[in-house]
Parts: sequence; structure tokens; C-alpha cells
Amino acid sequence: MDHFIRNDQFNFIKNQGQALINAHSTVNDQRVLNALKSITSEKISNLFENLNEEQKQLLYPIIEIKEKADAEAFLEQIKPFVIPFKAVTEQMIKKLFPKVKKLKTPSLENIDFREISYLGWLDKGSNKKFLIVEHHGKLVGIIGDYTLSSKKGICALCNRTEEIGMFTSAVKGTTQDAYIKRGNYICQDSERCNHNLISLDKLNDFVNLIKA
Repeated sequence: MDHFIRNDQFNFIKNQGQALINAHSTVNDQRVLNALKSITSEKISNLFENLNEEQKQLLYPIIEIKEKADAEAFLEQIKPFVIPFKAVTEQMIKKLFPKVKKLKTPSLENIDFREISYLGWLDKGSNKKFLIVEHHGKLVGIIGDYTLSSKKGICALCNRTEEIGMFTSAVKGTTQDAYIKRGNYICQDSERCNHNLISLDKLNDFVNLIKA
């Protein structure tokens, strides 16, 4: 069976498993639990356009989750089918940011590419944040000034309350030599942000904003 689950979909499924654990620890009415199982199954089916029978059989056991050990076993079963982020090399990264001199690249050997929807890192020396995102089927590099916030806030990518900073990027305006700054608050820790992502919608919106 081919890989068919994106990282954000895996995270969504993991959250649904946790919801079932919480329900079993607080709800005694079997009718309520059965309804929740049905809703969970439907939510997961709706993540995918066309699931074949083998894929359905892989995902269906989520409704049997009652405790943490069940969830861990289930997630271990489905993780091999997560689509890894496109493999990147240091040379590829440099090509995505050709104008950046002395580019500091992340340590790629420590990254599990099945656990990211984008690659992001912060160069504290220059206060620049770098993102590599798949956009319209190809990898694109996005660079922006990054100012740390002293307070937690909502990340524009994962929509969770985290340690954030303002990412701003200058894009060409309507007239020659005119530039407009665009951006939003995003997580300081891109690894944590990737673990929070349960949809690509806001990530795609952010890329469209910067790349418009």
C-alpha cells in the first residue's frame, strides 16, 4: 500500500484518538460513545477524497481506542503510510535562497520528514526566518524578517497558542521599485508548529499572502 496520509492528516487523526481517550475516561453512556465513534470515523473519512478498501481497513480501528496504549499502537500502525515531506539537501536549500550570502542551513539529518508539512528555521544572527513549503507541486523558499514577541499568541500557520514572532516579507508593489511588507505572527519553533498542524489551509493562505 502506498503512502497516502499527510503529516497534518496524521496529526488530525492523533487528535481524534485523544478525544476518544478523553471520552472513555469521562462518559459512561454507551450511546454517547457510539455516537462519538461514528462522528470520528466520518471526520477521518472526510480527510481523504478516495479511500480504497485497504486504506479504510487501516484507519477504521481508530474507533476501538479507549486508552493511551491503544492510541500508541494504532498510530504506530498507520505512521509507515505517512507521506514524507519532499527530501531536501543543503545544496537544494541554497538554490532556493540564491540571494542569501552565508546561508545557515538546518541540520537535516535530525529531521523526520514524515513529521513536517514545511521546513522552517530561524537564523538568530540575522533575525531572519526561513521557510521551505511545497506550493503548486514544487518547493519554494520564503524568507522574512522575524521579530520575537514577548507574549504567546495565535500562530497564523497552525492556529495554536504558542511562542510566536512577527514574520514580514517585502513583496513587489504595483509600481517599479515599490515594495509592500506582508506577514503575520507564526511560531518561533517550527518543529512544534508542524506537530500542531491539523490542516494545510492556513499554511497555504500564508504562502499565498507572501507570494501574491
